[in-house]
Amino acid sequence: METRRALVTGAASGIGAACARRLAADGVQVVAVDYDAAGLEALEGVQTVVADLADLESLSDLPKDVDILVNNAGVQQVAPLEQFPPERFSYIVRLMLESPFRLIRQTLPHMYGAGWGRVINISSVHGLRASPFKAAYVAAKHGLEGLSKVVALEGAPHGVTSNCVNPAYVRTPLVTAQLADQAATHGLTESEVLEKVMLEPVAVKRLIEPDEVAELVALLCGPASASITGSSFVLDGGWTAH
Repeated sequence: METRRALVTGAASGIGAACARRLAADGVQVVAVDYDAAGLEALEGVQTVVADLADLESLSDLPKDVDILVNNAGVQQVAPLEQFPPERFSYIVRLMLESPFRLIRQTLPHMYGAGWGRVINISSVHGLRASPFKAAYVAAKHGLEGLSKVVALEGAPHGVTSNCVNPAYVRTPLVTAQLADQAATHGLTESEVLEKVMLEPVAVKRLIEPDEVAELVALLCGPASASITGSSFVLDGGWTAH
């Protein structure tokens, strides 16, 4: 893996930071991208780039000669549809669907030329299931699932695989920041939100750790991954078993 170069988005914290560290531990040359400069500074052994991934035109400035692309950057908004801010809906879809498309589009030529590439899209159980009050997030993740499968079909003749990783609630700043919004929306306390909303549909009653997601990402880049493509790998504690 020492010859491989990876671009990881949303890498300043949570899943992205865990993926950056895990790939670097395998010897991958990691480029960690986020708009949070302070968060990036905490990462060691990786190259860091401060960038706004929702600024689509600026994405062309990011490295294109990468062998592994991990599309992870994301945000959340919790609100009923009739109160959902349209500009926020557009922002979330831009960041979480259009930005991955642009990054895939501009890195595929290098992967095709090398005859090897890995596109890993950090989706969510919400890429496979819906929940109320998360219109933009659910729509973006469902779109990402479809995009990932198209990349798998087009990339296969060139040695490029594309997969989604679909965790349930992970112990990240994005999830913990939802507690107050969810509490207000559902009329619950924050502790009740964790128990009655976030963990209610899962069989394993705990938050997933970012390092667990990163281990699966590392597997999808490893030597046994050549025929793993067009799939969605669920780490949901049994959510979709219902």
